[in-house]
Formats: sequence, C-alpha cells, structure tokens
Amino acid sequence: MPTFDVVSEVNLHEVTNAVNQAIREIATRFDFKGKNVKLEFADDLVTMRAPEEFQLEQMYDVLTSKFASRKVDVRCLERDPVQKNVSDVWQVVRVRQGIEVELARRLVKLVKNTKMKVQVAIQGEKLRVSGKKRDDLQTAIQVLKDANVDIPLQFINYRE
Repeated sequence: MPTFDVVSEVNLHEVTNAVNQAIREIATRFDFKGKNVKLEFADDLVTMRAPEEFQLEQMYDVLTSKFASRKVDVRCLERDPVQKNVSDVWQVVRVRQGIEVELARRLVKLVKNTKMKVQVAIQGEKLRVSGKKRDDLQTAIQVLKDANVDIPLQFINYRE
C-alpha cells in the first residue's frame, strides 16, 4: 500500500547561515551604525534588540530577505509581541518546526472531506497518508498544497 509523510521541517543549517548573513549585513548598514542593535540565534529562537521599534522592523526585513535568499520559507517564522524596556526594545522570532495537533486535525479533515480513498493518520508532528492507488496519493498531495496553511509543508518518504 503506497504511503507518504507530510512534515513541516526547516533546515537549521540554512537558518543559521541566513541569521549569520543578516548579522553581517546589520553590522555594515549605515542606518544601524553607532546604534546598539543585536541579532542572536539559539535554540530555534532569533532575538532582535534595538533602541527603537522601527529598527526591529528593518532588522526583520533583513532577516526575511536572507531567509529567502537561502531558500528557507519565511512562513516558518512566528513573531512574538515586541517587548519594551527603558533603553531598548526586543522581539523574539520563533522558527517553527513540526505540524501542531490542531493544524494536523484540520488537514486530516480537509483530506477526508474530498471523499478520496486514502487514510490519514497523525503521528506526532507529522501526518502519514496511505492509499491503494498512487493517483489518489498524488491528488491528496495537491489538496494539501492548495490548502491555505501558514507553515511550509514537505512531502517525504514516498513508498510503494
């Protein structure tokens, strides 16, 4: 019985490269010269610090452009609210991986509503789709690609 897995994974090596490129660009940009701006990456969290809130937006724009140039989908980024201090503001950006349970249930329901002859099972942070025909699986892939989800989906481990 043919199967495949639906996952949401990010290449952390490329994320690290993108963050390092953003750090280098921020260090050399004229509008950040002499300002106390900082961009750090640790444990799937990117922390941005700056004196003003608009500089956080500029830093986020640089970060997303570097993600795009490294071919990392920016939909994996989730921004926390801006936090303020007396001297500066900061924001934490999370790099999301895995499919959350609520979204997984929504995707299962979406595939089952198409009345295709496939079974979808939630296995932790991924979905396993199985069916008797390869054509049904390809249709299921297309349905999931067309679904409006806010995380990048990858289709892996296709087996006959």
